Amino acid sequence: MMEHAAPPAMAILIEDEPNVRRATTQTLELGGFDVQACDSAEQALPLIGRDFAGILVTDVRLPGMSGLEVLARSVALDADLPVIVVTGHGDVAMAVDAMRAGAYDFIEKPFASDRLLEIARRAAEKRALVMENRRLREAWALDPELRPLIGQSPAIERVRTLIRSLGPAAVDVLINGQTGTGKEVVARQLHAASERKGEFVALNCGALPETVFESEIFGHEAGAFTGAQKRRIGKLEYANGGTLFLDEIESMPLAMQVKLLRVLQERKLERLGGNQSISIDCRVIAASKADLLQMSGQGSFREDLYYRIGVVSIDLPRLDERRQDIPLLLAHFCHAAALRYGRDMPQWSTAQMLQWQQRDWPGNVRELRNFADRWVLGVSDASVGMAPPGEAGAGNLPQQLEHYEAGLIGHALRAHEGNVAAAAEQLGIPKKTLYDKIKKYDLNN
Repeated sequence: MMEHAAPPAMAILIEDEPNVRRATTQTLELGGFDVQACDSAEQALPLIGRDFAGILVTDVRLPGMSGLEVLARSVALDADLPVIVVTGHGDVAMAVDAMRAGAYDFIEKPFASDRLLEIARRAAEKRALVMENRRLREAWALDPELRPLIGQSPAIERVRTLIRSLGPAAVDVLINGQTGTGKEVVARQLHAASERKGEFVALNCGALPETVFESEIFGHEAGAFTGAQKRRIGKLEYANGGTLFLDEIESMPLAMQVKLLRVLQERKLERLGGNQSISIDCRVIAASKADLLQMSGQGSFREDLYYRIGVVSIDLPRLDERRQDIPLLLAHFCHAAALRYGRDMPQWSTAQMLQWQQRDWPGNVRELRNFADRWVLGVSDASVGMAPPGEAGAGNLPQQLEHYEAGLIGHALRAHEGNVAAAAEQLGIPKKTLYDKIKKYDLNN
């Protein structure tokens, strides 16, 4: 897989002491940040808003407006903007005030460079995710078929990073993944990230009889064959200016693979029965559940086509490689199913969720979604030992998510005999975040 370098994260730094400002700027720049250094809050505030895709690092004690006032202004403008507050050594009360006011984190002077970078990078990752989710929500408003990519596991975060990097690039993409891992979801996300104005056109190569393959993809002229009474525009031409998604490309007949390769190389096609060469501006995203390189070695898939569509690729994780995402996925699917079928949201216990996280899901996310549908409809064996939909105490979706989160944290703490550092590593969250959640859910005992 070829990965593209992500653009540098942005940071606004507010520090009135020149030497400290220069040193902190250098630290952040060496860590990969594009830094806008300011000597006062008044200079920085015009740069801050909902469209700012970076983070804010501010000293508390400043001439004029203080760092806490900057924090309050920032939270009012965008509550999701990560603000890192720099406090004086031992100024615990100030740090507590900053956290209560909505700061992402704080750091005490004098601080180690690697400590600042650790916090800044986490904050930048959070900001990038927030901005991506906003963009996807806007895209979803324009295209309701654009389903979200749900999860917070490292495996799914890597997929998000690739979507952000490859989406705007004018390059064809190969998506590899087992059945049910979400290949079409990722393809639609890539199309949305490309900002291409044309249609997203999906075609399942495995569902097409070989006799109609050429006509379906390349189109045909009237009279090209018996029954062809009028011209037909093929999928490649229909997707002009947009994206053509070829699912199960491993099922494409070898003869069609030759013709597709030529189209991809020349960006021109000829309809079946026609002589006119038609230029197309179409991005092709192919998906496969098979090992295409192995198939090419066996002669069942053209090697030259594999290398043409596989210049860049995205490998999707199986559900058992992202088990920590199962609570979020199941909550999302149950909520959607409850709305769709007019049913109440069901409830599950922490023990059941832990059991499901250890279960094999050979059908991956698709199997989990079908499981949620059956459960909401009351036709699943998941109802054993479970609170029925609508029973008192089930709570709304945020309440249920908090309940599941508390259960997972408690399980991790017990598994590591109360070792917060080890539990935080297992859960994939910073220690400070885990301490906050332990306090929130009263898990000290």
